[in-house]
Amino acid sequence: MGAVSTPSLEHVPSAGATADQALPGAVTARRLPRGHLVALLVFAAIVAGSWWRPLWPAEQALHHSLTVLAVAGLLWARWRLRLPLSSFVLVLVFLTLHTVAARWIYSYVPYEQWWHALTGAAPSGGRNHFDRLVHFGYGLLLAPVLVRVWCERGAGRGRAWLQAVQVIVSTGALYELFEWGIALTLAPDAAEAYNGQQGDPWDAHKDMALALLGAAVGATVAACRGSATRR
Repeated sequence: MGAVSTPSLEHVPSAGATADQALPGAVTARRLPRGHLVALLVFAAIVAGSWWRPLWPAEQALHHSLTVLAVAGLLWARWRLRLPLSSFVLVLVFLTLHTVAARWIYSYVPYEQWWHALTGAAPSGGRNHFDRLVHFGYGLLLAPVLVRVWCERGAGRGRAWLQAVQVIVSTGALYELFEWGIALTLAPDAAEAYNGQQGDPWDAHKDMALALLGAAVGATVAACRGSATRR
C-alpha cells in the first residue's frame, strides 16, 4: 500500500495572509497620487489664506459649505472614476475661483483695483462682474472633465459633448433654484449678500447663459483634443 502524501502547511496560504496581501493594493487604490495630493494641498492653502481677517465671515462660511461638498465629491470621483491629474486640477481651478469670490461674497471682488494697480487704468465703477466669470468658468472648466469621463466609457465624441453640456446646464439651473430658496428663507439683506444679484432681475438667466457658453467652448475643445489624440 503506497504512502499517502499530505500537503505541507507551509505552502497553504492562510486567510489572514491573503487579506494582508490584498490590503496594500486596496490602500494604494484609495490613496491620492503625489500630483493630486500636491494640487489639493495648494488649494487648501488658498482656502486657508482666504480666511485671513475675513470681511464677511458668516456669508463666506455659507459659500464654503458648497466647497466642502465639492471637494468630497471630487475625492470620490478620483477614487471611483480614476480622474487624471489634468481633470483633478481643472476642478480645483474652478473651486479656486469660487474661493476668491467667496472671500468678497461675489459682489465685492476688487478685480478692478487689482487691474488699476497693474496697469493704472481707472476703475469703471459699474457692476461687479466676477460672479459672471465664475459661472462661465463652471462650464469652461468642468465640461472637459465630463467629456473625458464619457469618452473613456465608450461614448462617442458627439454624445459626450451633448451630455457634458446638459449636465452643466441642469446643475446650473438647480443652483439657481437653490439661490431662489435662499431668497425665500433668509432675510432680504442676507439673501442679497449670498446671491449677489446686485439689483439685476435677469441675473439667474445671464449666469446660466454664461455657464452654457463656457460648457460649449470647454466641451468642444475637449472633444477636438480627444479626436486629435486618437489619430
